[in-house]
Amino acid sequence: MINAMTATQPDLDPRCPGAAEIHLRLMATSDLHVHVGSFDYYHETEIANAGLARTATLIDQLRAEAPNSLLLDNGDFLQGSPMGDYIAHARGLKEGDLHPILAAMNLLGYDAAALGNHEFNYGVPFLDRALARAGFPVLSANAVTRRGSDPRRDTRSFAPYALLDRILTDGSGRPHRLRIGVIGLLPPQITTWDRCLLRGRIETRCMIETARALLPELREAGADLIVALAHSGISGQPAEDGMENAALPLARLDGIDALITGHSHLVFPSPLFEGIAGVDAVAGRLAGKPAVMPGFWGSHLGVIDLLLTPADRGWRVAAHASSVRPVARRDQSGTLRPLVPASDRVLDSVGRIHTETLDFMRRKVGVTKSPLHSYFALVAQSESVQLVCRAQEWHLRPLLEGTPHAGLPILSAAAPFKAGGRAGPDHYTSVPAGGLQWRNLADLYSFPNTICAVRITGKLLRDWLERSAAIFRQIRPGATDQPLIDPEFPSYNFDTITGITYEIDLSRAPRFDPLGRPLDRRAGRIRRLRHLGRPVDPDAEFIVATNNYRVNICDDLAGPGRSRVIHEAPITNRDILMRYIAARDEMPGGPVTVSDPCPASVNWRFTPIRDTTALFETSPRACAHLADLPTHLRLEPAGMTEGGFAQYRLHL
Repeated sequence: MINAMTATQPDLDPRCPGAAEIHLRLMATSDLHVHVGSFDYYHETEIANAGLARTATLIDQLRAEAPNSLLLDNGDFLQGSPMGDYIAHARGLKEGDLHPILAAMNLLGYDAAALGNHEFNYGVPFLDRALARAGFPVLSANAVTRRGSDPRRDTRSFAPYALLDRILTDGSGRPHRLRIGVIGLLPPQITTWDRCLLRGRIETRCMIETARALLPELREAGADLIVALAHSGISGQPAEDGMENAALPLARLDGIDALITGHSHLVFPSPLFEGIAGVDAVAGRLAGKPAVMPGFWGSHLGVIDLLLTPADRGWRVAAHASSVRPVARRDQSGTLRPLVPASDRVLDSVGRIHTETLDFMRRKVGVTKSPLHSYFALVAQSESVQLVCRAQEWHLRPLLEGTPHAGLPILSAAAPFKAGGRAGPDHYTSVPAGGLQWRNLADLYSFPNTICAVRITGKLLRDWLERSAAIFRQIRPGATDQPLIDPEFPSYNFDTITGITYEIDLSRAPRFDPLGRPLDRRAGRIRRLRHLGRPVDPDAEFIVATNNYRVNICDDLAGPGRSRVIHEAPITNRDILMRYIAARDEMPGGPVTVSDPCPASVNWRFTPIRDTTALFETSPRACAHLADLPTHLRLEPAGMTEGGFAQYRLHL
């Protein structure tokens, strides 16, 4: 059994075992999202900082240094790239087929993996077919088919943990048999996020409750060491039932010896987590235990080195060190440069599927007369978002004819999925004028969401907009160069809604926090909310076209018993976008075109604040599209950030 851990000094290297000591290296990936190669299918370019093929080179190098090692994955490997969507929606996955990400992981010899939330995006039958060819145990302790009276009595279709029996050699070369327990945990919110796919199939429990119940079971089964694959972020919030980012409370549980975290697409150890009680952001410790979070898409390899020494009963961890190894780094000009080449053997394992994905993404679906991009989608009306809104409304309108909802105003809500943030300055939608291919639609709508519509009141409509407006920091009138965007707020939650006009007053306090939780119901930033030029009555009713994700995460939009949901269908919003664009070729207006950016056509804007500026970050490529901005918006260049973003000064 592993006894209590001793503290590790940051400069202590556990890779130098004594004669009776064992060095064990844990290597980990997380949030691969089917990024096997270092390739951007949207723009058909190489990516310096992504791809399991690049991470594989690091894996080979670090394995060569450590005769005792395990390779683990922390989940979200099955969905999240055009290759993944091609397999799920176009090519299909039959019984016995080998999914490309699992082909690569099998080749690299993973020892175990956990399920993440996105593994369920294509439904349980698809997941089952994919996992049937995994050459390693895939784990999920708190996603169950039926809950029992406690976690040890749940009915499961996924293994909650694995016991890996390994022969490890000590510093003198003498072999020792150790049993290493690995437990998989994921956010219980999957039953909300994928409600339609999982209803009646999957239930969830709190990660903390589940781990607390099952850890003694692993010890009873002889586990000498327990590693938690926690597909969960690191947060300083107190432990609570069902929390999404529970890595720190999990680390405080007796029995867990090391943690692999993820889900939030960040890197740990790193300065991002400084100041959180119980977190050592330099040495990489959570509650004194070694932990890593290895970025996303293969951008980093997480490494935990453990030094094990004999104890009265089994072994104890005498020292540990945590680190993350990047596959790329920005040079002084802000350009990402690869640090390692991609592994040819990994690329070859998916070569045929890569070619098929390219062919699929190149299918022509329409024409646009003007470029479509998201460079300024967080500060101004964006045609790339408006186009999605128009397509959703176009799809929904005929479906309401002859129903009790006919005659109500139809609005449409959409968000910019690719708008920089944690994914970096290259993560923006950018579609040039000319022929539209399927890859361009995937660039415009990068998630496999399905169409949904709700019937809501003017009061709920205002709350919806207030929730979106929480992406902005509060701006002090008269101050200059204040940060505009709250980095904790993901751009895919910044809905703009067409069919109405409104302003966002940044000088006011937000009504909601970045997670959508109410702060002050009396606060509010939405001003001049109008429909057809008239103020929106709180009791007026509207139909809003949106997606299943938005409705599933916002209980007030769904209503009691989902009573406000008037339309749900399995058709994806991306397919609706394709059909709308194809139909536009036959319409009198012709191919898709960007709306005239005159003030009269702008449906949302910031309330002017005199003598006040804020700083906004976007891609360096945005400078070529300044002419696309509405005439009321005043932006001027303000230099570059260390992360490679172009910075603009917004005159409010």
